[in-house]
Amino acid sequence: MNYNKKTIYDVDVKGKKVLLRCDFNVPQNKETGEITSNKRIVAALPTIRYLLDNGAAVIACSHLGKPKGEWKTKLTLAPVAKRLSELLGQEVIFASDIIGEDAQAKAAALQPGQIMLLENLRFDIREEKNGADFAKALADMADLFVSDAFGTVHRAHASTAGVAAYLPAYSGLLVDKELSIMGKALDDPKRPFVAVLGGAKVSDKIAVINNLLEKADTIIIGGGMAYTFLKAQGMGIGKSLLEEDRLDYALEMIRKAADRGVNFLLPVDHLCAAEFSADAEPVLVEGDIPENLMGMDIGPKTAALYAEAVKGAGTIVWNGPMGVFEFDAFAGGTKAMAKALAESGAVTIVGGGDSASAVEKLGFADQVTHISTGGGASLEFLEGKELPGVACLLDR
Repeated sequence: MNYNKKTIYDVDVKGKKVLLRCDFNVPQNKETGEITSNKRIVAALPTIRYLLDNGAAVIACSHLGKPKGEWKTKLTLAPVAKRLSELLGQEVIFASDIIGEDAQAKAAALQPGQIMLLENLRFDIREEKNGADFAKALADMADLFVSDAFGTVHRAHASTAGVAAYLPAYSGLLVDKELSIMGKALDDPKRPFVAVLGGAKVSDKIAVINNLLEKADTIIIGGGMAYTFLKAQGMGIGKSLLEEDRLDYALEMIRKAADRGVNFLLPVDHLCAAEFSADAEPVLVEGDIPENLMGMDIGPKTAALYAEAVKGAGTIVWNGPMGVFEFDAFAGGTKAMAKALAESGAVTIVGGGDSASAVEKLGFADQVTHISTGGGASLEFLEGKELPGVACLLDR
């Protein structure tokens, strides 16, 4: 896939109306609806400011939550418009609909240097179905399209891919950063290239492991998925997470790694517990895990082994925690991994989702090169899949 896409720097936006796809899917307090983190809004500011400063009129749009085509008042983007106004220091005009009379009238009246925000795109069922009529109605309000919501580029929705059939499509600064950093890591990594993969299930990471076996020098496995690999090699894993139907696959991956000369590392000790609970007593186990225990985190020997493996790496990609990091007693492995990445001196890329949350929660966010803003998107990126919201952008 070509990651070298035209950006907003490659087009004269002066006097143009720009349909800007943002990711304003912000976390909110369930009771009050108050936005609990500005992060995604702040991430969009550099692109918005560039467009406004260079004479564009910006028609911003986003989804929020999963309304599934229903008009749900608690998922309105009105609070986002208010917060964006505060952060930008100027009014954000809010449309009470998406492609209806209000949106069309406000878009038509919008002047250079002004910004408006459409109501939640997913209030219309045609957004997620990539309805051509809905995409065209969005596109008809603007002169060009800018994609700056990396978290949604793996979806072929009307606002992420469909509109590009009707408008010239460019990448915003956030999407451009993701494509250049992650694209380079996969296509031309500084070596040695180490991939650290965790999380609960092997099945979630099958395509990622397959793709990275072609590219990485070392693959480190942690999290619940490690137990399927260990069981496949004949180890006792007690009550640990197991995907029975993936045992043959796990063995095949281990063999494939050996054939390709890829260093494939699995845990050598474990922090276990009798039950899946934050209050469970941690039990350190080397070798076979007793029948009454389940693996909850990598042990200290494994943490040291993994930290040693990332020393001297040129590029490290990390997707998925090493254990149940939400429980303090079982967060040590993930913390050790985050610390090792921070101290490695390598280009360090943390995939979105749980690993991004872990790095932020554990206080290492400012010591890694890049934390991806897309969970599912960064995973599919690592799988080597074509992302519809990237493929539709103009090539350089």
